[in-house]
Amino acid sequence: MKKKTWLSFLLILGLSLVLAACGGGDDGDTDNATEDTGGTSVELGQKKLTVPYVAWAREAISTHILAALLEDIGYNVEVRQVEAGPMWASVADGSADFHTSAWLPATHAEYWDEYKDDIVQVKEVIDKAPLALAVPEYVEDVNTMEDLKNNTEFGESVNWEIIGIDAGAGIMANTKKALEEYDLDKWTLKESSESAMLTELRKAYDNEDPIIVPLWKPHWVFGVMDMKMLEDPKEVYGGEGDQIYTVARTGLEEDAPAAYKVLEQYEEDYDMLEELMPKVWDEDQDVADVAREFLDNNPELVEKWTAGIK
Repeated sequence: MKKKTWLSFLLILGLSLVLAACGGGDDGDTDNATEDTGGTSVELGQKKLTVPYVAWAREAISTHILAALLEDIGYNVEVRQVEAGPMWASVADGSADFHTSAWLPATHAEYWDEYKDDIVQVKEVIDKAPLALAVPEYVEDVNTMEDLKNNTEFGESVNWEIIGIDAGAGIMANTKKALEEYDLDKWTLKESSESAMLTELRKAYDNEDPIIVPLWKPHWVFGVMDMKMLEDPKEVYGGEGDQIYTVARTGLEEDAPAAYKVLEQYEEDYDMLEELMPKVWDEDQDVADVAREFLDNNPELVEKWTAGIK
């Protein structure tokens, strides 16, 4: 009897070890990462991610850095260049997974109010992002929004026209409101794109011609041009500035835990952005190549942003 009991125990033990070895299979749609310091497994979950972005200076950089990080840990990331409205709408309706461009509480207030029930604020990545109309420093008699009113000399020198960016951008809505708040009836706001606006700004700046445009920080322009942001005493543009958040569709944390963890751990600062933005927008380097080079040259940041994930 004792011999049979011992043989039964050995048989059960062997069967348990076989079952344990066979467990943890991959169904092809999900995957597991390494264990983190807390001893819990961080799963990839869904492997395909869609990330929309607007081709603004900072947003292109941050989007491609995150896309490269996520590709490195096992995701298939589709990056889509869109306008601001579709960027927000696609994350809210679940056809895209996250974006890095939520300027809150002021600039994107309308989008947030419309979509906040379907979007999660993952993390604040920039704590101060001021916006304003801006002119070159050599425009001496324009320093505040109030200086634009009845300023015939400056107004006529630029045909009473502010060279704007894409129509759906929050700063465009702020500027339209500012024209009303400051009674700037003679002024008009021209819709274009950031790249078109910057082309006109560069041309005017190189010739020391007058020009006025909407600008924001962080932006590479301030590293290569001597510009000043007009004071906004009525705080139409949000006072000292917005904060910039990464936001995700509802359910992303459950569907792609490792991706969500990267978004939570990712950080930016002005030094980093001011190093990278001119390479793309002033030196015309490919943004994906700039992002990859930055990650290759900064393994300590990669380790920090992907901590706990294989």
